[in-house]
Amino acid sequence: MIRARTIALTTAVFAVVLGVPSGYGAGDIDRTAVDFKTPAEIKWVKNAAGTNESAVLFGDPSKPGPYVVRVRWFPGNMSRPHFHPNDRFFAVLSGTWWMGTGETFDPESTVPAPAGSYVIHYGGKVHYDGAKTEETIIQVWGMGPATSTPAEKR
Repeated sequence: MIRARTIALTTAVFAVVLGVPSGYGAGDIDRTAVDFKTPAEIKWVKNAAGTNESAVLFGDPSKPGPYVVRVRWFPGNMSRPHFHPNDRFFAVLSGTWWMGTGETFDPESTVPAPAGSYVIHYGGKVHYDGAKTEETIIQVWGMGPATSTPAEKR
């Protein structure tokens, strides 16, 4: 009798689990309490130089206030030495993010931050960074406006 109930319960659980994939067919949530975007809903926009694409996930980086942006750097592209007025925080989501400091652009002296790394760019400090041999996706957050000031010494 107990074995029959266990088999019936196990069968019912598998039917529910297999019949409704995680996240599909489930109830609705209050989007004013919890909001999200699936990967298919994230809108990527290529920059004018064609070196990367970005997707604003929260806020507006051009205005005062918090923002979150994802940036997809294409292989072989690096920024030139520059600085930002505010601290910026990064998570490397995929690929390897290469970073250098100082006013002289020297990609050979950059150090790697592999996927899973956490990075801080301190406000007013000169740096350059980007992707070398593979596409790299980073997530950036901070307080806007997120401006960039060139600082290369030639």
